[in-house]
Amino acid sequence: MSSLVQSVDWLAIAPPTITAVVGLVVLVADLFVGEAKKPLLGWLSVAGLAAATLMLLPLLDADRSTFCLVGVEGVCSYTADRFTLVIQFLVLGGALLAALLSVTALKDEGKRLPEGEYWFLFLSSAAGAALLPASRDLATLVVALEVASLPAFALVGLRHGDRKSSEAALKFFLSSVTATAVSLLGISFVYAATGTLHLTLVAERIQDVDGQLHTLTQTGVVLTLIGFAFKTAAVPFHFWVPDTYVGAPLPIAAYLSVIGKAVGFSGLILVTVVALPSYADVWGPALAALAALTMTVGNVGALRQQATRAYSAVRLLAWSSVGQAGYLLVPIAAAAYSGDPEKSIGSTVAYALMYGAVNLGAFAVAALVGRTHRLNRVADYRGLHASNPLTALLLGFFLLCLAGLPPGIIGLFAKVTVFSAAVDAGLGWLAVVMAVNVVIALVYYLQWTALLFRAPEGEPVKHRLPAPLSAALALTGVLGIALSGAPQLVLRFTGTGLF
Repeated sequence: MSSLVQSVDWLAIAPPTITAVVGLVVLVADLFVGEAKKPLLGWLSVAGLAAATLMLLPLLDADRSTFCLVGVEGVCSYTADRFTLVIQFLVLGGALLAALLSVTALKDEGKRLPEGEYWFLFLSSAAGAALLPASRDLATLVVALEVASLPAFALVGLRHGDRKSSEAALKFFLSSVTATAVSLLGISFVYAATGTLHLTLVAERIQDVDGQLHTLTQTGVVLTLIGFAFKTAAVPFHFWVPDTYVGAPLPIAAYLSVIGKAVGFSGLILVTVVALPSYADVWGPALAALAALTMTVGNVGALRQQATRAYSAVRLLAWSSVGQAGYLLVPIAAAAYSGDPEKSIGSTVAYALMYGAVNLGAFAVAALVGRTHRLNRVADYRGLHASNPLTALLLGFFLLCLAGLPPGIIGLFAKVTVFSAAVDAGLGWLAVVMAVNVVIALVYYLQWTALLFRAPEGEPVKHRLPAPLSAALALTGVLGIALSGAPQLVLRFTGTGLF
């Protein structure tokens, strides 16, 4: 009789484990550290995230799996393959950059943001986000999704005495709980039809479902997709995004815009391409329609932002992130029609890496300007070149990357990759919709970029750069410039390894 006891591959699970352990250490240390030394908790968190990111390096050589079914070869709950490592790099690297922004934000906020609770919640969310791409069964997937999401609700509403923050947290909470309920209902239907939660076994058994359960299975697939559409902020499930980004502390808005999307999209990829490939005729057209709707509504919403409106810079970035979510959906939809779905998924992952680096950089500049202009309007960026020339150049570069214009070569390269995925899959109409949306997006990205170099109104305000903010700007800038110089590295790095 085979033993039910199995060894755990501690190296494979090291990145999310280190993040979670450091979170617990911070929570306990908060009880014993005096107010004057609370900033040390932030630097401990930064060090923990850096260590977790570095632990990805020993995993690059080979696929590793753990928590496997005894007696069934190749069916595991945790797999550290190329897809997992790339998403974990995006999640942990993005969390590290958001943590650097948070160190300065917490100092500026004073006692309105409790540092111990902030860092514990932040690291808990990052641990869940790092676990999700490695999940290979639906139970682990849902648990990871909720571990990533639940602390994020609290982080959005953590600022003491701020009604805007509380309202944002409530909207985020209600929409996310609805998404979870819908996902769980869909997953329970899939489980009822197949009798398993492991993704590879679901893919095998769902093809031979009893005819009486066919409607139940289709309903389960649709409900699961709807749940993940909420998580990815796809239209019409995007309504929480602008208010949540404005109400949240700015580093948390940056975190949600990149890590939150990475969580939603990696979960969506695992559910559709790995677990439900035989239902591509259901989720393919649905995701294609969602992609077209999401990019259009997001870009039109960003275009309508008035430069003098309070928090218009953050709102513009929020609507822009909705539009970018539409682009990210395109290759996943294309995977349903493509003869090489792994290549299509690689396009989404490549785009996510580009978007993560430059969007976090844009939020870093927004955090800098927000220190002296509390309303953070787009109009506040006028003449930034006169007071902070390097910062203005970096923000201009980040915006051009998001627009897909030179010298932001990595942005252009990522958009061409996504565009070609749609064309190769025979989705010509979706490629046309994307091309139109890229033109729409050019308007608001170029308007903001031009504003940076116009003559300032009155005396230019000098923005002092704290060390953590400088580090975040330097890291995102170097990454964006390096990838623009050698964009082929992204696709080589993003071979997904899912098949």
